[in-house]
Amino acid sequence: MRRLGILLIALALVPACDDDNNGNPAGPSNSGPLVFLANMTAANEVPPVTNAESNGRGTATITITVPRDNAGNPTGSGTATFVLQLSSFPPGTVAVAAHIHPGAAGVNGSPLVNTNLSAAAPLVMADGSGNLTISNITVTQDVATQIMANPAAFYFNVHTPLNPGGAIRGQLARQ
Repeated sequence: MRRLGILLIALALVPACDDDNNGNPAGPSNSGPLVFLANMTAANEVPPVTNAESNGRGTATITITVPRDNAGNPTGSGTATFVLQLSSFPPGTVAVAAHIHPGAAGVNGSPLVNTNLSAAAPLVMADGSGNLTISNITVTQDVATQIMANPAAFYFNVHTPLNPGGAIRGQLARQ
């Protein structure tokens, strides 16, 4: 009987444990940074890249830190950190720009969040691959709200001199 009592007490306490996802076990947290992933390929560009950089690929992990209310909605501007891992480019490829753009898959848009990667401060991929972390990029409350509401309506891409419109691209997905 004592074991049954302990079991009943334990079961009664389980609902009191809050997992910070408002009852949605698969959903993201309503607090902390917003994290997005973009799996980028040359084939995702519009139009698809078919030149020497057509095998290029990479990932971008984007962490946006903004103040949020109890419902998880951004309440002010914040910063973003971009962690890029690029590979399968021809040796010596230079990444000269990288941005978040509005646009669903197959749709191009103007840059919305610039990482400040530039021809003056490029990522040189001597062996065709490279890693780069870019921090403290300003993100407005409005942009954070839009991306959080529909990440698939935004993409991240990396530009090179051979492909100034974009060499690799991937839609954002919330982690």
